[in-house]
Amino acid sequence: MALIVQKYGGSSMGSVDRIKLVAKRVAKTRAKGHDVVVVVSAMSGETDRLIKLAKAIEERPEMREYDALVSTGENVTTALLAIALNGMKRPAISFAAHQVKILTDSVHSKARIESIDDARIREELKKGRIVVVAGFQGVDAEGDVTTLGRGGSDTTAVALAAALKADVCEIYSDVDGVYTTDPRIVPRRAS
Repeated sequence: MALIVQKYGGSSMGSVDRIKLVAKRVAKTRAKGHDVVVVVSAMSGETDRLIKLAKAIEERPEMREYDALVSTGENVTTALLAIALNGMKRPAISFAAHQVKILTDSVHSKARIESIDDARIREELKKGRIVVVAGFQGVDAEGDVTTLGRGGSDTTAVALAAALKADVCEIYSDVDGVYTTDPRIVPRRAS
C-alpha cells in the first residue's frame, strides 16, 4: 500500500460533473488499497471572479482581506469533492489549511510555506478516510489566512507530499496531451 498525493486543478474541478469524475479517479486509487490525500484548486475561473469582486469595491484591497476572500474557492471544492466521495461510499474528509496547520509566513498573496503539521492528516488516513485539502492557502502565525500565489495548489501538493513522505505525488491537469513547453506561452508549430 502506498501513500499517494493527488492534485487536481481548476479545470478538472470546473463543474459538478467534473468533480464527480475526479471523485471516481480518486476512489479507484483508494480501491487499490492506497492511502490518498487530494489537493484541489478552486473551480476554473472562481479565483478570478473573486479578485474582480474585491477590485470592484476597492482597487487596492487590504491584502489580509484579499487573501481571506480569494482563498474561499478552494474551500468550496474540497467540500464538494468530499461530498462526492462520501456519496460513493468512500469515506472522505475535507480540510482548509488552518485545519491541517499549513503554516506560512505573513506575505499575503505570495506566502511561503514554513511547516506542515501532518498529525491530523495521518489520523484520518488511519481511519481509512480519503483526505481532501484546500490548495493555494495557508495560515500565518497570527492565524490569518494567506495565499501562495498563482500555482499555489501545486506548491501545496508537493509540500504535503514531502511532509507526509508520500510515495507518489501526482499532479493532474486537464490538457489534450503531454507538452514540452507551456502551450499558453509557446504557440503550436507545424511539424
